[in-house]
Amino acid sequence: PCPLCLPQYGLVFDAGSTHTALYIYRWPADKENGTGIVSQVEACSVSGPGISSYADNPAGAGASLKPCLDKAMKIVPAEQQRETPTYLGATAGMRLLREQNSTKAEQVLAEVAKAIGEYPVDFRGARILTGSEEGSFGWITVNYLMETLIKFSFAEKWEHPRDTEVLGALDLGGASTQITFQPGVAIEDKNTSVFFRLYSTNYSLYTHSYLCYGQTQALKRLLAALHQVPQPLQISHPCYPKGYQETVSTADLYDSPCVRAPSTPSPAQNLTVTGTGDPTACGTAIQKLFNFSCGANRTCGFNGVYQPPVRGQFFAFAGFYYTFHFLNLTSQQPLSNVNSTVQNFCKKNWTELVDTFPQEKKYLHTYCSMAIYILTLLLDGYKFDDHTWSSIHFRRQAANTDIGWTLGYMLNFTNMIPSEALEHVKGHQPSLWAGAISFIVLAMV
Repeated sequence: PCPLCLPQYGLVFDAGSTHTALYIYRWPADKENGTGIVSQVEACSVSGPGISSYADNPAGAGASLKPCLDKAMKIVPAEQQRETPTYLGATAGMRLLREQNSTKAEQVLAEVAKAIGEYPVDFRGARILTGSEEGSFGWITVNYLMETLIKFSFAEKWEHPRDTEVLGALDLGGASTQITFQPGVAIEDKNTSVFFRLYSTNYSLYTHSYLCYGQTQALKRLLAALHQVPQPLQISHPCYPKGYQETVSTADLYDSPCVRAPSTPSPAQNLTVTGTGDPTACGTAIQKLFNFSCGANRTCGFNGVYQPPVRGQFFAFAGFYYTFHFLNLTSQQPLSNVNSTVQNFCKKNWTELVDTFPQEKKYLHTYCSMAIYILTLLLDGYKFDDHTWSSIHFRRQAANTDIGWTLGYMLNFTNMIPSEALEHVKGHQPSLWAGAISFIVLAMV
């Protein structure tokens, strides 16, 4: 077969705060500017924690990527590996490490780059994404996969769906959360606006990333807030099920820039955390992680960050999906059902939960706090309400491809989404056109 007909591949590492995954994409070379053309062949999960936890052993971060790279080399045909664009993007875990110690962050990035550089791929760098890149590439992924940016119509023309049809994106990671959508009003704060021109249509998007509001960091901040209450070595946790108990060291609890250490640092101690299974008290404690008051006359999300009113349909993925999927709440249930399901789940005691979900033991004690956290974030934080709740779709995948920022990142940096519209798709290969044109020119001469 002709070289132009071979499918092409791309590799993107998503180096998140709690773990890393390698996504392997494939597309037909001759059609690469369409939408929904790129598909995911494989998602390889790197074993061990996120790369930011290798701050004191940067070489370990590089070594951890090798099994997934080896797997990719078995999937991408050897003769195509050298032109396979390969990227590593790190998100909020590395943003936090850079805040704490930029030298260590650089060392970790250097080591992962070195590890990938040993493979025969077109490696294009390891870098830390900004919060607005993370949000906007997630938005591109969702809309590309759902073909809301452009459609190939029955008349064989590329057509633009109506303005209102683009989807918003809601992403919840371990260390940050992002909201991105096309608002119905002009964006008042330029720090929250991002502009794309895709298929000759302009998109002015609102996007914001809240650092320290991802699941892992939010749970840590919640535990620390409960610890500030007098009893020094005992924490009663209203979001953990009754009958659940665990030991947490203060060193682990206060190891993150998201968590304010107590004013009088005490030596490392072990804290006994006991669940009390009280959803009302849990909701109250979670509310305190946010500041919902907005300044004079401006609309905001929380912590005083400007946000226009939510508009359109949204895909909520990653952490939003996993928690709601566990609770069987991903099929557009009305908000009242969601609330009662969460309340009932939060009242179950630990023995009952372990009997019902023996496979889920590792995170089982956190689902109640996560669910209440997600509801607080969406309703009080992003200002969804009874009416707009139904516009949120909890999804992990679209078109058999995981939803996240990685696909949008690759599409953007390989220039696979043209800024101008595609003309009629030509019926001949470019080389034939070039030949025909030169023939005509020569004939005329």
